[in-house]
Amino acid sequence: MNKYLVLVIALFSQQGVANSFSTDFVAAAIERTTYQVTYDGSYYGISYPNGDVPSNVGVCTDVVIRSYRTLGVDLQVLVHEDMADNFALYPSKRIWGLSKTDKNIDHRRVPNLQVFFARHGDVLTNSDQANDYQPGDIVTWLLPGNLPHIGIVTNNKTEQGVPLIAHNIGAGPSLDDMLFAFQITGHYRYVPPTYKQTDASASNP
Repeated sequence: MNKYLVLVIALFSQQGVANSFSTDFVAAAIERTTYQVTYDGSYYGISYPNGDVPSNVGVCTDVVIRSYRTLGVDLQVLVHEDMADNFALYPSKRIWGLSKTDKNIDHRRVPNLQVFFARHGDVLTNSDQANDYQPGDIVTWLLPGNLPHIGIVTNNKTEQGVPLIAHNIGAGPSLDDMLFAFQITGHYRYVPPTYKQTDASASNP
């Protein structure tokens, strides 16, 4: 087979997986906004793997964690395992003074998720153009008071074409026009390897 044809087929296959993932991920994120959740950043001891804080509480990171978990992707395990092998690459010691991993909280901290997504996903431009943000992308911001925040780009848009964000900024999970409301500190796209494998298996019986 012509090598250029092989390349084209591979590119379309990768795009198909990305499109399939983003559709499912965005649906999961939007579904999260239908839950009544009280914003609560308290430390909780949780189980491992698939640990979660009580379903009626959560913070911005829990919207991301629970959306991925709907697709069978456990960020608690993924972040913990990566941190266990590469602790110095994460900001836990610098920011929180920790000397080892903590399965209860590591994956629920925005700076840790930023490192994980940068290491295992695509790092995209922190653009001021709405078209640069695709459904399923992860965006992080710095809120007033130097508070990190994270949310998921959806396929819903304003009349001006700006994607709405699924997030929890304090009043529970919601879908809001806030992409450009605060300083953007990160823009990522993370399609889990396990999802790619599942997609490939389904297309090759």
